[in-house]
Amino acid sequence: MALDIPIGTRAKLRNRVEHRHTLAALDPELPLVLATPWMIGWMERACFEAQRPFCAEGETTVGTAIHVDHRAPTTVGEVVIAEAVLEKIEGRFYIYRVRARNSRQPIGSGTVHRAVVNIAKFMQKTNS
Repeated sequence: MALDIPIGTRAKLRNRVEHRHTLAALDPELPLVLATPWMIGWMERACFEAQRPFCAEGETTVGTAIHVDHRAPTTVGEVVIAEAVLEKIEGRFYIYRVRARNSRQPIGSGTVHRAVVNIAKFMQKTNS
């Protein structure tokens, strides 16, 4: 059973954009800017890190819904700061307010929903 987690629990991560994080890595005809899936992944990781100390042994959190806007470009070499703050708990779902920014401006924001799962039981679902 997950431990009580206070509203407002937060985590912040810094990631430097590399070529592999860009649209151009997917297709050289696309711009050399941060791809949205990487930004969202960094936001999800911030949620995971915020909640990790509150998971019991054998538990983790998994994403269940993502509602995010990506509004500004970020180029190779820039640092993106992704932050997650626990905003509310609805039943078994933990809802985080997320945002990302580079040194010049905010680049994305939204919410990420997560749920605590028992890792062994969760992985059994993949064996069906």
